[in-house]
Amino acid sequence: MRALVIGDSGGIGAAVAREWRGRGGEVVGLSRARDGFDMAKPELAEVHLARLEGTFDLIFVATGALTSTRSAPEKALRDVSAKEMAAQFAINAIGPALVIKHAPRLLARNRRGVFATLSARVGSIGDNRAGGWYSYRASKAALNQLIKTGAIELARTHREAVCVALHPGTVETAFTAGYPGRKKLTAAESAARLLDVLERLGAEDTGGFFDYSGAPILW
Repeated sequence: MRALVIGDSGGIGAAVAREWRGRGGEVVGLSRARDGFDMAKPELAEVHLARLEGTFDLIFVATGALTSTRSAPEKALRDVSAKEMAAQFAINAIGPALVIKHAPRLLARNRRGVFATLSARVGSIGDNRAGGWYSYRASKAALNQLIKTGAIELARTHREAVCVALHPGTVETAFTAGYPGRKKLTAAESAARLLDVLERLGAEDTGGFFDYSGAPILW
């Protein structure tokens, strides 16, 4: 079993790679820190993706950013800026879109293959009851739409494909360090649960949005 993990040097990405290897699989990783794979620079990302050869049983996108030009997400409309919103979309939506663009050639057509990306519950429009976090919420909602749309096209040529967005829970990483007091999973716990969820999903679940327990999340 072969996996491509985008962002395998980060907290959740590294844990997913370790867990996959622990289950007997092979991992090919791409990261900004080690390989210069930068979601915010499409031309660089495209070079790395074009070099990939063969097919994968799992493509897992673990990249993302809570903020880009600010120290914390926007709490009110007065905090919204074009600069922050553009940066969030570049990393959280456009970046994963550049990866899924290659899914048709990187997933085998004659067997089950999974494309999964980390989204976030706050990207759910139906579940939004608190407001705020404008750029992050909007970029993750855009990501969810890309996954839903990509899944529809992918299913036409890859009938066993599973293409989904995942909420990993609140995980103990640098990403969430500024939010104490919340019950957090370790990266290893989140990774194991996410891979368990992916093992249970079938082609009938493609285009879905699930949390780390396997429960569906409203779009």
